[in-house]
Formats: sequence, C-alpha cells, structure tokens
Amino acid sequence: MPPTPAPRPTRADGELLALADRVLQPGFRGTTAPDWIRRRLAGGLGSVLLFGPNIRDRAQTAALTAALRAENPDVLIAVDEEGGDITRLETVTGSSYPGNLALGTVDDLELTAAVATSIGGELRAVGIGLDYAPDADVNSNPDNPVIGVRSFGADPTLVARHTAAWVRGLHDAGVAACAKHFPGHGDTDTDSHLDLPTVAMDADRIAELALPPFRAALAAGARAVMTAHLLIPAYDADRPATVSPRVIIQLLREELGFDGLVVSDAIEMQAVRARYGLAGAAVRALSAGVDLVCLGDRSGDTEFAGLRAAVADAVVRGELREERLAEAAARTAEFATWQRALAGAVPAPSPDRALGLAAARRALRISADDPAALPLQTPAVLVEFGVPGTVVQGDAVPWGLGPALTALMPGTVRTTLPALAPFDPTQADRILAEAAGRPLVLAVRDAHRRPAVRDWLRVLLARRPDAITVELGVPHPGPGGAVRIDTYGAARVCGQAAAEALAGRTLPGV
Repeated sequence: MPPTPAPRPTRADGELLALADRVLQPGFRGTTAPDWIRRRLAGGLGSVLLFGPNIRDRAQTAALTAALRAENPDVLIAVDEEGGDITRLETVTGSSYPGNLALGTVDDLELTAAVATSIGGELRAVGIGLDYAPDADVNSNPDNPVIGVRSFGADPTLVARHTAAWVRGLHDAGVAACAKHFPGHGDTDTDSHLDLPTVAMDADRIAELALPPFRAALAAGARAVMTAHLLIPAYDADRPATVSPRVIIQLLREELGFDGLVVSDAIEMQAVRARYGLAGAAVRALSAGVDLVCLGDRSGDTEFAGLRAAVADAVVRGELREERLAEAAARTAEFATWQRALAGAVPAPSPDRALGLAAARRALRISADDPAALPLQTPAVLVEFGVPGTVVQGDAVPWGLGPALTALMPGTVRTTLPALAPFDPTQADRILAEAAGRPLVLAVRDAHRRPAVRDWLRVLLARRPDAITVELGVPHPGPGGAVRIDTYGAARVCGQAAAEALAGRTLPGV
C-alpha cells in the first residue's frame, strides 16, 4: 500500500499564520498607530509601510515609528521616499530634493549619491529603515504616465550609473535601498495603479534597455528589488511580472543572480487586483517568488485578517508550498536583520536640504531668444496649468512656481486653471488682458501628454510670443515662447529654482 500522506495543516494552524505575518506588509490610516496594527505587531507582524497621510511632520513621524517599535523592536518600517515628485516625508510642503530626472540631467554621480545620503538622513532621523527607492526605470516612452521625472532619464547607461550611486548613497546613511520596478516600467503608456500595462519589447531589447540599471543596483549592494505589475509577453504571456516565476525566479534570481529580498509593488493596485482579487494576487505573488507583499493603506484589520488567513489556507489547499512561504518569511527576517546591522555600522548623517536646492538650481536649463528677457523687471502674470496627481503622487502634494515667485516678486498675479481644463477663449482673453504690459509666465507639467494644455499654449504664445514657459515635468518639444525654462521635476525646490531664475535673485535656504 502507498504511504498515507501526512495530514495538511488546518486553517487555525498558528505556525502558518505566523509565517503570513512575516510576509505581509500593511499600511494604515492616520498619524498614530491604530490598535489593530499595535496588536498585530505585538503578535508577530514583521513590517509596516508608511504613506503620506501617516506623516505630518518630523516629530510626529519619529513618535509614530517609536510607537511601532515599542510593540515589535525588530519591525521593518518602509516608505516610498524618492524625493522630487514622489515624497512621503514632505507631502505637506513638497520635497526639498529635486528628484531623479533633475539629477540625471546634472549627471554628477557624487551629487546623486549625496542627495541619497541626505534623504537617508531624513529617514533615519524619523526611524525608517527601508526606502522603496531608487526608481531604476529607464523612461524610454516619453508618454509614460507614471514614471516620467521619477526616472534618471532615457539612456540606460546613464540611468544605471545614477541608480548605483543612489543605492550607495542611501546605504551610506544606514537605510536600505530597494530598486524598482523590475524588470522595468519605463516603456509603458498605462499606469499600473489603474490597469495592467503590457511591455511589447522582445527579451533582447529588454536586456539592452531595461535591465542595466537593475544589474547596476545589485552590483552596488542593493539587497531588495520591487517587482512591477506588468505583462511582458517576451517572458510570460499570461501572468504579470509580480506573479510570474519566469520573471522572478528565472530572470531575477537565476539570470541576474539576485539572492536578496523580492518585494511586490502594492498588491492593491488594479493591474493585479482586478485580475486575481486581493488574496489571489498575494498568494500568486508569494508562490511565484515574492518574499514580501506590500499592501496599501486602504485596508484595515478585517481585510488584513482575511488576507493572512487566505495565505495560510493556500498552503492547506496546496496552492502555495509551505516551504516557499517559510523561505519568504526567512528572507524577510534576514533582510530586516541586515538592515539593522547596516544602520549600526554607519553614523546617522545630518540631512542637507540646501544640497537639494543647489541640485535643483544646477538642473535648470534655460533657452532664450532674447537674453535680456531675464530677469523680469516687473511682477508677472503667472498662469499655472493644473494637472491631476497620479495615484502614487497624490493630489495633496503642492507644486508650481506661485509661492516662490510671489515671495520674490510681490505683485505677481496668479491664475491656476483646473486640471485638464479645455481651452476657453473667453478665459484666454481675460488672461491676455490682465497681462497687457506685464510679463506673462506659463507654468506647465508634462505638456506633451496633455492636448488641452498644448491648445492653451498654442493660442497664448501666438498672441504673446514674448511669454515665458516653465516646464516642470518631462521637457516637451513644443513651443516655448521667448524664454523656455525646464526644471526636470515639480518638487518644491524645482519651482523655487525656476522662480529665482525669473526674478534674478534667490530665496534664502529651503
């Protein structure tokens, strides 16, 4: 007779639930830790992800992380702090650092590393040990709606060297880096928060264009890689990268030789959730080789309890091997231990926010038909074209020229058009009348991707060819007026640097 199979664990098996606690990374709402998070941490939850709404200021954030560690001293606390357009520490004010595209434009590796170290100092000071940065994507598609200025650029060699510098700089602060979004989100025209993008490149082209920054990150010592929710038929025609063993095991682990922590992008994102459901996506990701499943901040204790039970149940049903779950839990714990050792090996650096402003100033590119057009001699009429924030940016982070320019040039008149406002000839006439005899400054963000903004520019610049345009996103090839200023990012310091160029003087500090 064949041997009797060993009984499978039941849903109530505490060991399986304990393993699930170590491979799931929830977020939460509020600026203090809710009771359910405290209870879960005390019971073995291994990591937590912070979002912008969790963070009000430095003192509050430090108190929050201290409260989390009071429940579990070994908790791994993570955040998405890229600087530039993607900030969590400075959601209220806008970032003190210009972001990747600005750094890639300057192309000074020492500067990139120093900015990363300063950001690491900010994180270290408030008790955060893992930063989901740098963005290692090569922004090869200029119409990319979710990467754009988050990338160091469109040249894989440049992106690779700056990705490596960013990793080294962050590690010098004792904070762990995580290269994202593997195997590359740059050649997409869909936001994976909303739908599933498809990457149509063949494997040779991906190896040439998208993979070099990830190879460079690993060579620089990155011990964490975040997967992307992308369908890449060259590797797997049916499963997005986050749930594809071909991408995670064969490509990342075997071909690239990575033995560190594999983290999923937020499993709540529609690219995978709409296809598999929250629990289905999490189980498939773990089975495919992901070690730590990131959640968003929309779920609470009920959803988390259901998700950890679903992971345990998947083992019971044979959908997820217990050995794979245990491996993921062990690798997550090993990573947290490594991060603590990293922090213990280097002193905490003091953040240098002046460095961020200096970097933003160096990134400015100004082209002028009339060199005498700057600095402005009188206060301007400033028109700022609103754009909707992406899910990852959020709508609350301020951007633009207004605060800095009005501080430098009192009397400046500001007009902010609603996001994606269609061209309105009556409104255009009003703006032009208001700007009669005064400089006209048009501030845009990714104008090349916004037909309505291009309509506004075409009409306003035809009637005021002496106007000045300021592009705070990816530079566009369209009209620029008499003067064109490209900032390569919409962080607060990028707007300040552009305002200083317009006014011909500087604001003090950051």
